[in-house]
Amino acid sequence: MTAPVVPTTRPMPGEMVLSVRDLRVWYPGPKGPSQAVDGVSFNLRRGEVLGLVGESGCGKSTLGRGLLGLLPPGAGTDGQAVFEGTDLLTLPARQRQALRGSGLGMIFQEPMTRLDPLMRISDHFVEAIKAHEPKVSTQDAVIRATATLRSLGIPPSRFRNYPHEFSGGMRQRIMIALALVLQPRFIVADEPTTALDVLVEAQILRILAGIRRSYAPAMLLITHNLGIVAETCDRVAVMYAGRIVEQGPAAEIFSRPRHPYTRELLRSTISLTTQALHSIPGAPPDLVDPPSGCRFHPRCPDAMTICAQQDPAVLTDGEDRSVECWLSDDLETLTPALRAPLEQEQVSVADEA
Repeated sequence: MTAPVVPTTRPMPGEMVLSVRDLRVWYPGPKGPSQAVDGVSFNLRRGEVLGLVGESGCGKSTLGRGLLGLLPPGAGTDGQAVFEGTDLLTLPARQRQALRGSGLGMIFQEPMTRLDPLMRISDHFVEAIKAHEPKVSTQDAVIRATATLRSLGIPPSRFRNYPHEFSGGMRQRIMIALALVLQPRFIVADEPTTALDVLVEAQILRILAGIRRSYAPAMLLITHNLGIVAETCDRVAVMYAGRIVEQGPAAEIFSRPRHPYTRELLRSTISLTTQALHSIPGAPPDLVDPPSGCRFHPRCPDAMTICAQQDPAVLTDGEDRSVECWLSDDLETLTPALRAPLEQEQVSVADEA
């Protein structure tokens, strides 16, 4: 992971596309429900890219799939996800499915697990287009598909090849093309550069920037790579144990992180000046039985007594800047006992996870 360099200018976003309020997603289990997403809220406008970052298992992919209705059977959802005036969570499954394509799109990670190895690439595209637009002829579907692939650097001569005949980077471009061929207005990009080398990763980032200029969709970019977020995204949402603990403009998050978890993530990036690797002690909590109070307090170097007792309020600074941390509150309102640092035994309990 390379140290992020944040661009100083960004395109101005347009009208509101998606407004998420208090979204919750849980999975049933033998020990009780696992609260994978717990009270998440954010907005996305046309042409805007929101980067969603956090450790593995914090709920990033579940959040993206929950918005598109791609959760496994038995998963539960609650809250609001208003897409262009329609609450996705209240729609019947058939109507929600009809929105996918020109309305909602997804770029999956690991394309070889998403592309059918027994189908030619041409069949993937024709099937996808005709499933969402039954009145489109096969010939028109082929024309649209080859044009989209050509814009991503895949020549028409490869249109009838099988997935295994492409490199990893080209397969990822095919996945992006499958999401774009219907020109969705909201896209979830789930780890689009996973397992790619740095040169191919740079190509994919240029493609994403081109998509933004050409189609201007609202995009939720899920990734572990903070360098990609700094280069690509307008805003950043930092997720930990199912909650968004901090969000705001990318430049502000990277230059002035307010949540200890955000600060520790940034300290874990690598640059040419790095002399020692940094990691966050412990492990993320069990979402079936998360810690009381702030969920990060067992691993937080700044944890206070109140952090283990009460949930911190979400403090906002303007429309797009928020943080969920007791350190950002007025500490003078707390008693000395509540401001006292937690003992080391309490902080290190996550090492046993």
